[in-house]
Amino acid sequence: MKKIAVLAITKNGIEMSLKLKEHFSNFEVFAPIKFSNDDEKINWYDDSTSGKIVELFKNNDGVICLFSLGAVIRLLAPHIKDKKTDPAVIVIDDNANFVISVLSGHLGGANELSNEIADKIGATSVITTAADVNKTIAVDLVGKELGWKIQDDSNVTRISAFMVNKEKIGIFQNIGEREWWKGKLPENITFFSNVEDLKNSDCKAYLLITNDKIEDEDVMKNSVIYRVPSLVIGIGLHWDTSKETIMNGVSETLEKFSLNQNEIARFVSIKKDKDVIGLIELGEEMNIPVEYIDREELATITTPNPSKTVKAFEGTASVSEAAAIKSSEGELIVEKQKFPPNLTVAIARITQ
Repeated sequence: MKKIAVLAITKNGIEMSLKLKEHFSNFEVFAPIKFSNDDEKINWYDDSTSGKIVELFKNNDGVICLFSLGAVIRLLAPHIKDKKTDPAVIVIDDNANFVISVLSGHLGGANELSNEIADKIGATSVITTAADVNKTIAVDLVGKELGWKIQDDSNVTRISAFMVNKEKIGIFQNIGEREWWKGKLPENITFFSNVEDLKNSDCKAYLLITNDKIEDEDVMKNSVIYRVPSLVIGIGLHWDTSKETIMNGVSETLEKFSLNQNEIARFVSIKKDKDVIGLIELGEEMNIPVEYIDREELATITTPNPSKTVKAFEGTASVSEAAAIKSSEGELIVEKQKFPPNLTVAIARITQ
């Protein structure tokens, strides 16, 4: 988590917040100005706590509240929207006995952070999510630390229920890290070497770890599909190419060649004197990293569609194709696609 706020509203809580900051220097501490001792480690506020907690909830990746769970629930209840977008919320009691994961335990990272905090301060971590207490697979977290992305999360809740109730679950995997589950697999899990055997089994639901196109509707309606990012999108562009232009070009190319957006590992382009704002914005919006390669390196890459015009302007005969090949160290699977007047897109796949 990038931004984590700690909200303390008692003297004990303020002392505890400073101890937390000793262990987690990136935490930002907030406390009412009526308790101010001019400590510069604390952001002293003079508005209401009910208003401050909402502000922190809306502007941080995580909020740690050093006061009662009931008060936190009452204050935040009207503002809770969705587990995919709500920040992690953690409550620590006034004596630092318990660290309670309250909201966004899995996707928001509250469970993991609660365990980490409890370990540092010698408290008991309180985790109530079913997958964790039953020591089974958290369907919404499979491969998350490896960068895997769920194609469609509409089946996650239903299949998570099957998992914690120990219904038979089949797994097919043909890509990515095989040791993604640490320890002994739950007894209700069976691996299959192909999708057809999986479909013909008595499993109630499936986890598919693949970048293959799945067209069988009977399989899809009972599956959570995890995509392993392996596509490197090479981008040739002008200094003023907009975010919308790049997005449209990338989307059209993916659709044309039956590729999935969730498989994108990164965008890559030529290193210019000044980074192109449109590409930066798109990377931030899609949460996809952007890489830049010097023109001298790109000029050494052999590509299928070199351009004298591009060489005259950029100092290398290829940008999109050369960047994709160089960054991926793999195979070019989509040659340069032109979107006049200011965009080209090429795609390479990282060798797994």
